[in-house]
Amino acid sequence: MRREGGLERAYRECARVTRSQARNFSYGIRLLRPDRRAALCAVYAVARRIDDIGDGDLPAATKLARLDQVRAALHRLPAAGRDPALVALADAANRLPIPLAAFDELVEGCLADVRGTRYETFEELVGYCRCVAGSIGRLSLGVFELRPGVSRPVASELADTLGIALQLTNILRDIVEDRAVDRIYLPRQDLERFGCTLRLGADGELVDPPERLAALLRWQAQRAERYYQTGLRLLPLLDRRSAACVAAMAGIYHRLLVRMASDPLAVTRSRVSLPGWEKAYVAARAMTRSGS
Repeated sequence: MRREGGLERAYRECARVTRSQARNFSYGIRLLRPDRRAALCAVYAVARRIDDIGDGDLPAATKLARLDQVRAALHRLPAAGRDPALVALADAANRLPIPLAAFDELVEGCLADVRGTRYETFEELVGYCRCVAGSIGRLSLGVFELRPGVSRPVASELADTLGIALQLTNILRDIVEDRAVDRIYLPRQDLERFGCTLRLGADGELVDPPERLAALLRWQAQRAERYYQTGLRLLPLLDRRSAACVAAMAGIYHRLLVRMASDPLAVTRSRVSLPGWEKAYVAARAMTRSGS
């Protein structure tokens, strides 16, 4: 579809942000039709801005203030001023059933990060994952096309579950990196169960006995796998290109999880990732399997 002037520039800026920042998600986003791809780039650009505030180097008070400012700006949509990400998002939400209220949950999750919230139980951790990643699943679902007769609430619940699976994968992958900035996501009850503390030594490495740490991480990977098995039931509810997009994005993260489950201590040696050729293979396979 044709767009003019500032709106076209706004979408181009969102696409630029997505290309440069969405190292894993971009492989799936590019499989969508151009109009849907542009809308998902707008969603990603705004979500990325929120995440960057929460993960940045600013003082905590400044982060909290800026997160409140972003939330207030989102509540003013469709009025977006000249902010390209918000201009594009407002247009996308006017065309598609994007549940903008889910951004409030993303902001709440980032506020929890800034405040250094820790989690007592796995249920509390899942609540956090629902805020920061389930919200993205539901926002993305607003961009995707559903097959005829599919219940949007049912699909939304599955999108939320798949988002939780991806976030649990992130938490395992980034466990040392997060600990270095004093963030611990794994529940206290689970740490105690396996006799771990996630304390860092003077060399910046985790000091927990390797066998205990491996058992803890493997246990968490098994939990994440169950969320994938449920969340991936979303695929047959989507049209072919939307299903290919989700299969590519989730497939990359799922491969990361499988790799970490087979060698849990790999996350303590380096950042676990897939090479570009393997991500491209996952995306191509997703497109082929979708029949498009």
